[in-house]
Amino acid sequence: MKKIVRTDKAPEAIGPYNQAVAETKSGLVFTAGQIPLDPATGAVVDGGVAEQTHRVFKNLEAVLEAAGSGFLKVLKATVFLKDMGDFATFNQVYSEYFKEDYPARSAVQVARLPKDVLIEIEMIAHL
Repeated sequence: MKKIVRTDKAPEAIGPYNQAVAETKSGLVFTAGQIPLDPATGAVVDGGVAEQTHRVFKNLEAVLEAAGSGFLKVLKATVFLKDMGDFATFNQVYSEYFKEDYPARSAVQVARLPKDVLIEIEMIAHL
């Protein structure tokens, strides 16, 4: 059964999609890609890829918690970077949130992201 996940602790969807969708029969939650928007203001956070990555993780944490999950239950992360030259900095921040038993991960450079941010991340996790 499909369950829509919403929280005001992460930015509202800026299009016709939801922050996450949980599939209760399989016990999985699929997040939408999160970008570094401050949920209180809707503005892109100031700073470079490190600051933006921290904001994305705060947004993902809120969405996963609203679904009844969390970073310890993440199976797969997909990372979209504006510039693969930022990979080392991103990876440093990423390692602050995942210490061991890392999820599977893909990281790709893309031509452009919404609101011209530097990073977007989506996740699949257990409930």
